[in-house]
Amino acid sequence: MNNKVSIFVAVILSVVVTSIFFIVLESNDSDNEITPFESNETKISNSEFSPSSEIKKINSEMELKEIISTSSNNQNFFVEPRMIRTAIFEESMVMDSVQSLPTPSAMTENSKIQGTEYSTTNNQVTGVDEPDFIKNDSKYIYIVSGNTITIIDGYPGESAKVILKTAIDVEYQYIENMFLNNNRLVIFYNDQSKEEIIPEFDFMPRPTYQPITHVMIIDVSDKQNLKILKDYSIDGNFSQARMIGDNVYFVTNSYIDYQFPRFPIIFENSKKIMNPSAFYFENSEEMTNFNTITALNIIDYTINSETFLSGYSGTFYVSEKNFYITYQQNIPYRFYQDLAKEKFFEVILPLFSNEIQAQINVIYENDKTDSEKWAEISEILESHYDKMNKQEKEELFKKINLEISKFDARVQQEFNKTIIHKISIDGTNLKYVAKGSVPGRLLNQFSLDENKDKLRVATTLEYYLDNQGMIRTNGIYNLDKNLELIGSLENIAKDESIFSARFMGDRLYLVTFQQIDPFFVIDLSSDTPKILGELKIPGFSNYLHPFDENMIIGLGRDTKISEDNRVEQLGIKIALYDVQDVNNPQEVSKFVIGDSSSYSEATYNHKAFFFDKTRNVISIPISEDIKSTSSGFAPNYQRWNGFYIFSIDKNIELKGTIEHSDNSQGYYGFSNSRTFFIDQTLYTVSNSKLKINNIEDLVPLNEIQLENSGQLINYIQKSPEIMKSIEVIPSEQE
Repeated sequence: MNNKVSIFVAVILSVVVTSIFFIVLESNDSDNEITPFESNETKISNSEFSPSSEIKKINSEMELKEIISTSSNNQNFFVEPRMIRTAIFEESMVMDSVQSLPTPSAMTENSKIQGTEYSTTNNQVTGVDEPDFIKNDSKYIYIVSGNTITIIDGYPGESAKVILKTAIDVEYQYIENMFLNNNRLVIFYNDQSKEEIIPEFDFMPRPTYQPITHVMIIDVSDKQNLKILKDYSIDGNFSQARMIGDNVYFVTNSYIDYQFPRFPIIFENSKKIMNPSAFYFENSEEMTNFNTITALNIIDYTINSETFLSGYSGTFYVSEKNFYITYQQNIPYRFYQDLAKEKFFEVILPLFSNEIQAQINVIYENDKTDSEKWAEISEILESHYDKMNKQEKEELFKKINLEISKFDARVQQEFNKTIIHKISIDGTNLKYVAKGSVPGRLLNQFSLDENKDKLRVATTLEYYLDNQGMIRTNGIYNLDKNLELIGSLENIAKDESIFSARFMGDRLYLVTFQQIDPFFVIDLSSDTPKILGELKIPGFSNYLHPFDENMIIGLGRDTKISEDNRVEQLGIKIALYDVQDVNNPQEVSKFVIGDSSSYSEATYNHKAFFFDKTRNVISIPISEDIKSTSSGFAPNYQRWNGFYIFSIDKNIELKGTIEHSDNSQGYYGFSNSRTFFIDQTLYTVSNSKLKINNIEDLVPLNEIQLENSGQLINYIQKSPEIMKSIEVIPSEQE
């Protein structure tokens, strides 16, 4: 009996994470039309879906319910109350600040002066803008914080001042994503739609709330009198956005109500204007979310939107021509139930004699229940084990465990995948192109890169095996325009994970880490990637930034190996790598800031990293402990928050620091920290203040308190007469 239990447990415990495969069918072009609703203000743009796109359109909510039921394998879900869609939204309005500010007629001549050069958001792809809480041009600085919009006349820096601080009437929301396009701001924020439901077996409608994303276009040409041009809302939470020219592309994610599913809806000022066309893939993956991509022209207000029933979207990558949505594949529970049987009959049973295989196959093909079949199979196995001596059984079990490990490894490698969907973007035209997959998981958006017609992807594959523990390795994959695999390089840096990646032309610079920092130079000039050179040094880089074609900047942490062979993290490290000799990359300079208490937002948010090649200046936000006065035997530490400013050429040299210390930031609370320049003026921004310094010698020029200014700031709702001037207005094209 003990042997029976042993083999049964071995089979069951070997069941691992399961796989997914896509079986896609061709869609009919005639079914791909958007369902528009009447609107006098917004133009609905039709999508283009080719017959080869291999997706299927969902034509009704009844069909949607059937698809979801099939996907979830008829599992029982909690029954939500039936909803009555009433489309009741809280009205948004702009409110005025009574702060004493100069009127346009009272502005000085200096306020009309603008710079000739200025920096913007640190974007991954040239020409593809990324949203942020702060935007600037050569003259004005726009900041969203909480529910407020602050406009600063920022140039010249010596006379910079706040010229408007106003609020959007949105409750419990924090606005932190914004685009600036000439004199138009595009602001995103999450809100809630109010709906009426009748709970099950009740009679009275009751309010309930669903997440929605607002997209607000605001005219800021008159800095004293902002005007809301458009206010769109769409079901789901905001995921990510990009802006190319006058076109904004954004993704919202809405979780599916399994009992009463419905399609996402787009509203304009609480008026329904369209249901995005909905599509799905016939595959074995459990579909849990609508990922909706919307294209909006902020000048003529053409809008187009498509939604895809799939897994929860994760990392996004956007080129000037294509939008890539990715997520980890989601495995339905039923796969777990199938693997044990598959493993037994395909891996374990073939290791027994032909006679035993034949006996077990006959038993399994009869009409008895599974438990009755297994009882007979167990007796055959026990009888066979009883005839074996100890050494024979140990050798057999060793052979079985070895084959099980191989099987589990193959399954894990097949099942741990990143799904990639490619959608071409051309103005507001959206066209689904292809889907593909690669083994492993992405680190972030810098794990993807489009070069000509190829998509290059860097992933870390990790999984657990009973007899071996955690298995971890890395790979580089080349996909063609249809996301078909055309080349790969796998098993890079075994037992390590990717900490940063940067694609530059025909090269990839890759950092992995476990105890030391292998810095790889990888050739991508052919379909099959190839490692050219490798550098092993202490520490790791979380972010890589190009200095020029032969030099790479790395930002991360310094480390050392302790006496007990553990990795001990030290201070924030900025390094310069020379890759001119691709076979022998070198760390030519480094600077370490503080100790393990040091923290920088730029290590995980590239928008906080600032580099200007013309002036060879780097700015990094830093929060660290600094020793002040000693009290007794223990030194007294204070938290310092600010920016380290470096000059960088062949060496990294500290130019100086700009302090922004604020005790309210908390120990690791120094975030939302940005740097930019206008001409020779350097601007550093934190939650509480804007500091302005000369970019050459860091001489202070000005300082503006953004929060906790000590001034009386009251927000008073404008009168109905004034509100008429800031309500939604028609565009010039209308």
